Amino acid sequence: MATAPRPRTTTRDPEDLGRRLTAWLDTRLPGARVTDVRVPGSNGMSSETLLFDLDHPDAPVTGCALRLAADPAAYSVFPVYDMARQHRVMSLVGEHTDLPVPRVLWLEEDPAPLGAPFFVMARAEGRVPPDVMPYTYEGNWLYAATDTERAGLEAASIGILARLHDQFPPKEAEFLLPDVEGTPLRRHVTAQQTYYEWVVDGLPRSPLIEEAFGWLDAHWPDDEGDPVLCWGDARIGNIIYDGFTPAAVLDWEMAALGPRELDLGWTVYLHRFFQDLTVSFGQSGLPDFLRRDAIESRYARLTGHTPRDMEFHTLYAALRHAVVMLRIAYRQVHFGEVRIPEDPDALIMHRPSLEAMVRGTYWAEQGYGRS
Repeated sequence: MATAPRPRTTTRDPEDLGRRLTAWLDTRLPGARVTDVRVPGSNGMSSETLLFDLDHPDAPVTGCALRLAADPAAYSVFPVYDMARQHRVMSLVGEHTDLPVPRVLWLEEDPAPLGAPFFVMARAEGRVPPDVMPYTYEGNWLYAATDTERAGLEAASIGILARLHDQFPPKEAEFLLPDVEGTPLRRHVTAQQTYYEWVVDGLPRSPLIEEAFGWLDAHWPDDEGDPVLCWGDARIGNIIYDGFTPAAVLDWEMAALGPRELDLGWTVYLHRFFQDLTVSFGQSGLPDFLRRDAIESRYARLTGHTPRDMEFHTLYAALRHAVVMLRIAYRQVHFGEVRIPEDPDALIMHRPSLEAMVRGTYWAEQGYGRS
């Protein structure tokens, strides 16, 4: 999926959304006009983003972005899209940290105006490391950058995580805890198991995903660590860069209260996903970029916290990604783009990596010594 045309994600018409958005804005900012409505080239696979300009003499900003809950008719990736939760997280991060989060403006929880809840925020300008084709492939701006430029981007991006974890008061994030029993990490994993059951309801189950959940139980950390606010979808593809400097940190729908390693494992693994994919297609990728050892050592220098149980957390990231990818694959099945194979694990693009993690051989195979 990362090297093929982006699967269908919506049945909505951007022009129709623009007209309806103008009518809705008139109730908040009478006389405002919405112009230059467009869908970003990096539009996500989950919630939808719409970019537009706001024409009004008293407009708080002129460049806007709208974050819209997923279209239920498009076989949504997640069962619930809590736009008020995302709006609240971004507001709090802007209040309590110096991270460059976009300024959030209006929240609309009534689905009537646009067909789903949404919020509007200030638009940040810049460029995003692409998912399709991945930034590890030849021909995009990050691949073409110098080693020094990529090193600067990597350092600044890990600094984002360090500042978020250190600056944000964890008590302000307690509303993010799933309503189940256990520690923050246990609650997080339980919620992922519930999500998996939703994904496979009435469809073939994944033996590999279920084996990976069993691996987690067998290798649970002795000390989970103090919880912090985790960004959730912590990866460079969710950052807008001005040059090689972060200008906006986006996509907070997976924010959680949990161990720091939730974000670190996700950052490490999501880069490995693109790098492994690139190598499998015969390219070298970016083997010296976002290496696990470099990420861990830089984070430790910035925060004083040495990342631990990273095999657990990178496998958990790969497992979470597998569940999301399985849902996206079943969405492609729903729209007739693919068929379900005899082995449902074949739908998991990073199956070899996840299998190697479960075997305990992945990191040694990547040249990191014993895992």
